[in-house]
Amino acid sequence: MKNLGKHCVAELYGCDHTILDNEKLLKELIREAVDVAGATLLEICSHKFSPQGVTLVALLSESHISIHTWPEDGNVALDVFTCGECKPDLAIMHIIKVVNPTKYNMNCFTR
Repeated sequence: MKNLGKHCVAELYGCDHTILDNEKLLKELIREAVDVAGATLLEICSHKFSPQGVTLVALLSESHISIHTWPEDGNVALDVFTCGECKPDLAIMHIIKVVNPTKYNMNCFTR
């Protein structure tokens, strides 16, 4: 059976709440993560919650990246799935570098 791609999920804790509540900055961060992964961005859809929090989904030629933030707790949930030669783990590591969590866990698996 042929592998479909690589799927990585991560939870980040203790992140800067001002970054996690900045929709514009998070969109730029997704664009950077797409480039780092070697993927092709099709579109970003996002929603800023009131009073806080942001959800973003990037549609990729190779699949998707999603981010959901809880600024009040400093937490982020990430999901990156790509097919082909892309590197979803590098996308997540780029996001981790920028939001600078005090703790995180990441799991990657082949689909």
